[in-house]
Amino acid sequence: ERKWSTPLAKQLAAAIETTGPVPLASYMRMCLTADIGGYYTGAIEEGRDQFGLKGDFVTSPEISQVFGELCGIWFVAEWMAQGRQSQGVELIEVGPGRGTLMDDMLRTIQRFPAMASSIDAIYMVEASPALRMAQKNLLCGENAPMTESKVGYHSVCKYNALPIVWTETIKSIPMAPEKMPFIMAHEFFDALPIHAFQLVSVPATQRNPPAPSDTASPSTKTSHPTLEWREMLVSPTPPGSTHDSLRTPPSQSRDTPPPDFQLTLAKAPTRHSLYLPESSPRYRALKTGSTSPTGHPTPGALLEICPDAALYAADFAARIGGSAAHPKPRPSGAALVLDYGPGDGSVPTNSLRGIRRHRRVSPFAEPGLTDLSADVDFAALAEAAVRASPGVEVHGPVCQADFLELMGIAERVGVLCRAAAARGHGDKAEAVRRACRRLVDRGPGGM
Repeated sequence: ERKWSTPLAKQLAAAIETTGPVPLASYMRMCLTADIGGYYTGAIEEGRDQFGLKGDFVTSPEISQVFGELCGIWFVAEWMAQGRQSQGVELIEVGPGRGTLMDDMLRTIQRFPAMASSIDAIYMVEASPALRMAQKNLLCGENAPMTESKVGYHSVCKYNALPIVWTETIKSIPMAPEKMPFIMAHEFFDALPIHAFQLVSVPATQRNPPAPSDTASPSTKTSHPTLEWREMLVSPTPPGSTHDSLRTPPSQSRDTPPPDFQLTLAKAPTRHSLYLPESSPRYRALKTGSTSPTGHPTPGALLEICPDAALYAADFAARIGGSAAHPKPRPSGAALVLDYGPGDGSVPTNSLRGIRRHRRVSPFAEPGLTDLSADVDFAALAEAAVRASPGVEVHGPVCQADFLELMGIAERVGVLCRAAAARGHGDKAEAVRRACRRLVDRGPGGM
């Protein structure tokens, strides 16, 4: 019997044996949030912590408190610009990690009593029981009780005794037209499952049924080969595979077993390949070649689409600007999204990555022990948001370094360093400067 690298790998292989190769999105969802052995929800290593120097990766809030402070200031500025509403403000964070970012933001907002007193509740969207408890301990105290209801889990924050509610999905958070939601999404969208597609040349006799947007009549169809999107699916690697036989990049093969799984091209159209690449003019342009320098499509072109990201962006927009299903007398609130991805409007391709112990590994090795992420399509988020609500405006994206510099990171670092030096802690002042340099580093060593 084949030996799999993790219990989750064995479970995935058994499922694929029954159903056949699965979409990449299904593989990612299982790896990250499976009840048994999922990276975030079903830890199989005692005392494992995904974050920090002892974990797999470090996020900006873990590097310096200044990051969360400036995000808090951004929300304060938005609250002021929108009329300083005296009640009905909600703070919502999706994918809150260990709660460090929310803690830094709340501590900062306390310096603005009028806004602090306008907050009705804090919502944390978190699927991991272990991370939920870590957030509760930080934001409420280890001895603070946590109760359960139909909505989620409840406790009381150490700041202003504000109620905190944890939910597994943002859909569990009620929408109300009088509320002013301020939504934080930091390194959240990059962990959502993606579908991957490749543009292939298909003989006319193998052409799939018309896509939803294909309005050409039968008399106009060509008998020549056509280009179609085919889905990339996940299947087990052959027994006895090695890094060499799988052509694993050398940088991803150190100290890890050979990948248990691999991407394969679907032999026929799938429901995802028929619909998702036709769901946006940006994707359709890749197939027609209208955005190509040559004016012609490129067989073999790749495409990544994240339907879950569009759903979240639409939800954010409806809460802020209102929608047909949830009308709002006037838009109020804001969402701040910080993540990895192209800032030029291009569609991400071939961006799936695995991270373990602070270095890149194959995303198909040691499922459940490896963090998976993919570049965020910011243009798709904007498209989904404005489609969901006519009341929202979308700005950006801008480089994180630009955002932090405009928010005053240099000035805040100066204050912290002078305070540390005045107490005789020159080493702490240098640590603050070093951490903040990393936050604004535009090179490969930055965030």
